Amino acid sequence: MKYKNFPMVPRVIFGRGSFNQMNEIIAPKRLLNQAPFIFIIDDFFIGSQKIISNINLYGSDEIIYVSAQEEPKTTQIDELVKYIKTSVSEQPAGIIGIGGGTVIDISKAVAIMLTNNGKTCDYQGWDLVNNPAIYHVGIPTISGTGAEVSRTTVLTGPERKLGINSDFTPFDQVILDPELTSSVPKNQWFFTGMDCFIHSIESLNGTYLNAFSQSYGEKALDLCKQVFNEDYLTEQESQDKLMMASWHGGMSIAYSQVGIAHALSYGLSYVLGTKHGIGNCIVFDHLEDYYPEGVTLFKEMKEKHGIILPKGVCSSLKDVEFDTMIRVAMSLEPLWENAIGKQWKSLITPQLLRGLYEKM
Repeated sequence: MKYKNFPMVPRVIFGRGSFNQMNEIIAPKRLLNQAPFIFIIDDFFIGSQKIISNINLYGSDEIIYVSAQEEPKTTQIDELVKYIKTSVSEQPAGIIGIGGGTVIDISKAVAIMLTNNGKTCDYQGWDLVNNPAIYHVGIPTISGTGAEVSRTTVLTGPERKLGINSDFTPFDQVILDPELTSSVPKNQWFFTGMDCFIHSIESLNGTYLNAFSQSYGEKALDLCKQVFNEDYLTEQESQDKLMMASWHGGMSIAYSQVGIAHALSYGLSYVLGTKHGIGNCIVFDHLEDYYPEGVTLFKEMKEKHGIILPKGVCSSLKDVEFDTMIRVAMSLEPLWENAIGKQWKSLITPQLLRGLYEKM
């Protein structure tokens, strides 16, 4: 058996207020020729003193604000890369991504595409990237996606939603500052936190499970239970623990894989544009036949926090749209193999998936 030689984030700093050390951390990476840093920031933070006042711009450094209202697209990455290449006269010293999972994924993809030719959609898949990305730093402002630690940058392309899964994708540096998550609205806090919860459930119940992924998945699950199912945590403790749950949840799937909820959620996102966190929740709510204990706990947490999921999101879809969702979902073979086993193709049929989507 050949084992994966998994790349981890080599440097990480954790702590409340650690974002204040960003300029000090990236200073050694500024090149002698004063190549710029490009800061890719969620436009939610336009005018935010907490974020902007802590960024010291030098020379031709530039801030690019991006919207996180839609899932990131390969065409969006192509446009950003083209803009950066035409707006600066040399290769940037680095990319700094500040935001939620969407912005974190955009930043990883841009760092890759600045050193690899062709279109971003050419690299959707597993281990298709040839050249190392430029130096890139991830600073999450919401917890749950695990994008800050993963080797994947999830993008919607012209034919499917699929990540750039590569050893060159992980960040060179991550700054985990729980204070940056203080402004997250409750619904978004829940949906993104449930992404982490579902990561751990799918990893721990998958056929790819091993002691490495299990250790991280169990810790992520325990932390999620504390944050979403207990009442004794202070707000700061909850922020700290959810940020670490996100990290452990991302690690739990790095050496294993996600499962059915993510596969079906990708179909929803591709056809309906459903955001990843809420899409996972909509799907997971109907997967009691596959993850009975996890779905039961999810429903308890949903009720505890007064979360109402959208219903009937697929009710007006045409056959061709159902077929597209099913095609996208079934194309994610590693996810199905992890969830069901090598024989998954004999058990998972288009008709079965159509029935699940119709429930949503």
